[in-house]
Amino acid sequence: MRDDRLADIIAAHHNREGALLPILNDVQAAFGCVDEDTVRALAAALNLSRAEVHGVVSFYHDYKAKADPRPVLKLCRAEACQARGVEALVAEAERAAGERVHIETVYCLGLCAIGPAAMTNGQVHARLDGDRLATLIEAL
Repeated sequence: MRDDRLADIIAAHHNREGALLPILNDVQAAFGCVDEDTVRALAAALNLSRAEVHGVVSFYHDYKAKADPRPVLKLCRAEACQARGVEALVAEAERAAGERVHIETVYCLGLCAIGPAAMTNGQVHARLDGDRLATLIEAL
């Protein structure tokens, strides 16, 4: 079944110029990861070397080699959010998340003027303080 779904994803983008990134996005969304077997299959399907595909997968932090079933809170730790106090929230966020929620550091969610910022389920949240951040984590 996974092989059929992978074949469908590849077929949907195969004739596009620069098909690798859209395929990787769909693979990550469908399976929660881009594992080594998938890298091999994509390399063969797109006439690329495994090293070329692996290089792209390892360059972008959104592609995971192994699926993690936990919900994710992406916490911006770029300079603007640092200037607005995000570092003081990190320990509190980790404590609230425990092992239940994966906290991922990202560098810039584009809300620099109204940080600290985070993203959950594709939705951005700004002007975070300890209470708002804990509420976001609990809602995941």
